[in-house]
Amino acid sequence: MKFLLLSLLIAGAALAEEGAVKTEKATFAAGCFWGVESTFRRVNGVMDTQVGYTGGKTEKPTYEEVCAGTTGHAEAIEITFDPDKVSYGALAELFFEMHDPTQVNRQGPDVGTQYRSAVFYHSPEQKVAAEAAKAALEKSDIYRKPVATQILPAGPFYRAEEYHQRYFEKNGGPSCHFF
Repeated sequence: MKFLLLSLLIAGAALAEEGAVKTEKATFAAGCFWGVESTFRRVNGVMDTQVGYTGGKTEKPTYEEVCAGTTGHAEAIEITFDPDKVSYGALAELFFEMHDPTQVNRQGPDVGTQYRSAVFYHSPEQKVAAEAAKAALEKSDIYRKPVATQILPAGPFYRAEEYHQRYFEKNGGPSCHFF
């Protein structure tokens, strides 16, 4: 993972774009959203991030409600990125490298449906790229267990409480299950 992150940083730094910046959104769930956000924020081409909740049925859930496991939401990150500097496919590959995608409803010490592994795609092209990244990982035989990551259409994204945003930047870190 460290090699992909380093290559994304170097490749992104070498690109320069004139004129208006085109942006896209990407949404991933890979366990505790603090570490996921911290990792993606270091990628050149990632313009902004916000952590929150998606994939469930409760409107405007709170952290406490999501942690209770009754909302159906996952802790997730919504990324705004410049596709001229970093491709969605590269972000999807990094997502699969940063956590254990074979775990069902857990990452490290965090257990519950809110910690599931999921890609929430925003376009048919993102769906194809996410499925390709998942298939490549399954074919690689890196894991003994099957990849459990869900690939689902993006739905409403509810921004988490402010104290969760850029948590490691504000409080030090990382902890969670990330390097």
